[in-house]
Amino acid sequence: MVELQKLVSHCDELLDVDRFRDYAPNGLQIEGRARVSKIVTGVTASQALIDAAINAQADVLLVHHGFFWKGESPRITGLKRKRVSALMENDMSLLAYHLPLDAHEQLGNNAQLAALLGVHVDGRFGRGGEDIAMHGHLERELCVDECASLIKSALGRAPLHLAGESKKIKRLAWCSGAAQDYIEHAYELGVQAFISGEVSENTTHFARESGVHYFAAGHHATERYGVQALGRHLADVFDIDHQFVEIDNPV
Repeated sequence: MVELQKLVSHCDELLDVDRFRDYAPNGLQIEGRARVSKIVTGVTASQALIDAAINAQADVLLVHHGFFWKGESPRITGLKRKRVSALMENDMSLLAYHLPLDAHEQLGNNAQLAALLGVHVDGRFGRGGEDIAMHGHLERELCVDECASLIKSALGRAPLHLAGESKKIKRLAWCSGAAQDYIEHAYELGVQAFISGEVSENTTHFARESGVHYFAAGHHATERYGVQALGRHLADVFDIDHQFVEIDNPV
């Protein structure tokens, strides 16, 4: 068992949260009981995940996508009221880390994607000093279909492929979630392919004109792994229970 504030402080420092200008507050979003013996992790603080955490008798729900996003209504009504009420009625804390969990060099979503895909990391890139994306190389050249099969095997779903120019892929870049616009930065690095979660209408044209293969592997599918790695880390450090709950999401 560990004090909640000690757990939160450890996460905030580990993930260097003050370095990021994010779209939602990172760290403790809803405060529950003061001592923690079990955490449940998941991608998004949906009602289904909250209900699963309650059933698992968790003290903390740790997610990548929490509440209070910039631009959303600050009113706690409707579905948001139901979610917040469920957490508070069960004295359960909500802990959320967005960009800091994408970026961490060992536990982050992008580092975990590299490990899953067997990619050697050569460097990082991004915007405004927040280098959350990565680039690197494969052990050997793969044909385009082999690269798509590798992603499908690692993430459990077939990616949408927007064809580029090269017949073989060895150098690639990647960034989890809704990072499709990073393909422009990837192109400047001279990679043959870019992997992200989502895709936009203009991504097709950029891939065709730049020659960079684009693989949209799913926002949820690319962001399942950082929160699990962080949960395992916390379980090891503080000798507490950890359970990851998968709430299926095809997006």
